[in-house]
Amino acid sequence: MSTILTLIEKWAKERGNETFLIGPETGETVSFSQLLAHVEDIDRRLSAGGIERGEKVAFLMENGLWSAILFVGVMASGRVIVPLNAVSGDDQLRYVLDHSDSRVLLVTETYRERAGTIMQGIDRDITRIPTHVERGPEWPWEAAAEAGGEAPEPEDIGLLIYTSGTTGLPKGALLSHRSVIAGGRYTVEAHALTAEDRALCVLPLYHINGEIVTVIAPLYSGGSLVIPYKYSTSAFWKWIERYHCTWFSVVPTIIAYVLDKASETAEHVKNGEGFRQVRFGRSASSALSPEMHKAFEESFGIRIVETMGLTETAAQILSNPLPPATGKYGSPGIPYGNEVRVVDENGNELPRGEVGELAVRGDNLMSGYYKNPEATAGALKGDGWFYTGDLGFQDEDDYFFITGRIKELIIKGGENVAPREIDEVLLQHTGVLEAAAYAIPDERYGQEIMACVVPSEGVELSEQALQDYCVEKLGRFKAPRQVSVVRWVPKGPSGKIQRLKIPDMLEELRTTPPPETSNMSQD
Repeated sequence: MSTILTLIEKWAKERGNETFLIGPETGETVSFSQLLAHVEDIDRRLSAGGIERGEKVAFLMENGLWSAILFVGVMASGRVIVPLNAVSGDDQLRYVLDHSDSRVLLVTETYRERAGTIMQGIDRDITRIPTHVERGPEWPWEAAAEAGGEAPEPEDIGLLIYTSGTTGLPKGALLSHRSVIAGGRYTVEAHALTAEDRALCVLPLYHINGEIVTVIAPLYSGGSLVIPYKYSTSAFWKWIERYHCTWFSVVPTIIAYVLDKASETAEHVKNGEGFRQVRFGRSASSALSPEMHKAFEESFGIRIVETMGLTETAAQILSNPLPPATGKYGSPGIPYGNEVRVVDENGNELPRGEVGELAVRGDNLMSGYYKNPEATAGALKGDGWFYTGDLGFQDEDDYFFITGRIKELIIKGGENVAPREIDEVLLQHTGVLEAAAYAIPDERYGQEIMACVVPSEGVELSEQALQDYCVEKLGRFKAPRQVSVVRWVPKGPSGKIQRLKIPDMLEELRTTPPPETSNMSQD
């Protein structure tokens, strides 16, 4: 059984001079041999600083070569990497840094002041190490003469990653080397990745999708990846063309951004020689509407493979197959590597077509939640099954369909209404870029359905016309009482809409510009 270290050693021996990482802003590359040298240096530096095997090393950084090097390098050194979600509030960042027991914080200039703020109030010594996006850490320690101890084992924890905390304090999922590598392996199996494939990584390395799918999967297959500092719509296709990327992994928000500029780029992408090598694009982390899915494929001539993954499962649990198989719109697909089933509240497997909770079993599962045995017991149950909190069903062809989250389900007058059903209707309306249905308390029905939409660039939408449209498509009972036009909707790091936050934020969503993020630019 492999570890991150043995994978890197394998490719350094077999493909040492081949490129693993490319930074498009500078054109700089990192080979597998260079990656192994960085790993050895990281190990000796941490050893010199007294950071022992199994201790936690956090980072607060934008993407780039050094984010990827440190992400895999800290794990390979036998320590635990703790990525900090740069779009979280200061209170959540302070909680994660404190709760994780991190001994070290690697931080780039972009976040230097924030790091100082969040470290206030933490009653523990944390070594803050300035890290340059191009040159790497300014280590305060000379490298030790030797590495710090035994190499990591497959069951050792390599990654401690915190959930987005939509309903309370974030929970830290403990992922072993076995789990991390299984997540990469399942991605490789689903997408038939080889050493000849090159990914474009535009998702942040503080989220499981970017970490496992576009870093660990290429590491497992011996492939390569292009990793810019942040996503940019205007540069997206240029990166793919210039660096001959064969695939990319994105979230529906990015697909919406790219589609919004289709009039400027679609013909070049669909007919250009520089895109012949692109095998597929991959969508994950939140539901992709069938309408948007089909529009992207028709506009650009590139197959989008919808998938599903979770933090606690080291990313992927489901994927649609590649061509020539057709897959199914509106479904995240079928299992690759792990087992997935639909169960009732007692854990009994349900017949095809019946809605229940998705449960997952496989090598990719987390070991548990850090310092949270109660949450661990509630999620990891008998015979090694992880209960996801997602509602859905399996059809007769083995494809799974997700209807929503248990905590986000709207119960109006005793009837269950899945917010996604409302979203998909609104997304069919011309000029709607994003949509989010949610619940508010109601004396008559218990809960009432509401919704908000973000218009496409340059489009004006009438709230009354949107509400009338929903009545026509859904009927009066399921139609939102009100549809609000907003400038943005709150999302987690993966792009997943945080519906439970919307009622308290509605005025802010209407009037303020969207917050800046560390790796997302619509321009």
